[in-house]
Amino acid sequence: MDKPILFIDSGIGGIPYCSHFLSRNPGARIVYLADRLHFPYGKWEKTELAEILKKLVAQLVNVINPKIAVLACNTATIAALPELRDCFPDLVFVGTVPAIKPAALASKTGKIGVLGTELTIKQPYIRELASKFGNGEIFGIAAPELVEFVEGRFNSASADEKRGAVLAYLNRFRDAGVDTLVLGCTHFLFLLDEFQKEAAPDITVFDSVTGISHRIESLLEEQNEKGGGEMLSQQNRILLTGPAEPEPSWVSLAERLGFSLSLFC
Repeated sequence: MDKPILFIDSGIGGIPYCSHFLSRNPGARIVYLADRLHFPYGKWEKTELAEILKKLVAQLVNVINPKIAVLACNTATIAALPELRDCFPDLVFVGTVPAIKPAALASKTGKIGVLGTELTIKQPYIRELASKFGNGEIFGIAAPELVEFVEGRFNSASADEKRGAVLAYLNRFRDAGVDTLVLGCTHFLFLLDEFQKEAAPDITVFDSVTGISHRIESLLEEQNEKGGGEMLSQQNRILLTGPAEPEPSWVSLAERLGFSLSLFC
């Protein structure tokens, strides 16, 4: 049996990345892990989150034995990617990092907005990238409320509520004079259309979803060259940590994607 590709997030944030990859690779075998037990990842200290993810990945390696693990979360990537690669040298990891490089290269004002979790925004990593690729100045905003909004209310929210949630942050970025905006949390991809519409024409919005799909595809090509085998079409799965019963939103999401849904303890 072909080994699956694993996507990990604290909730629904990684779904746009998973869906984009599947749209390009419909025969892929996917397992999506939503770690509701530790949601949201942005509330944890870096060392705490790294330990959480090492234990979780160890369990997943034993149970599903993935061939590639995608940290479909900017916060998880920044907190734990190097340690995970050290702890699991036989597993290939793909991280999602804020798309600061293209935003810095495209900025005319040198002022780059980054919207993310508390942990992501306070890391020096994002400022180091901005400096490396264009001497850009980072204006970062932590938006835990927006993560909660997407996770808990996106499906039921009206168009006006979604627009209002986006404008609350865009107005602050405009006041700061930024001309490029990086969506530095995967949850915010659910509001990509709203961000792009309300940011135009003076602010350009960047995300990393296409780049992540390309990276996974490149790794799969390398693995096939080494005898990894073809991807097989089998039912894809969503695994949930946390509460004993999945919320109705997870049930409907699994049905819409054509995934099975089960608890992961």
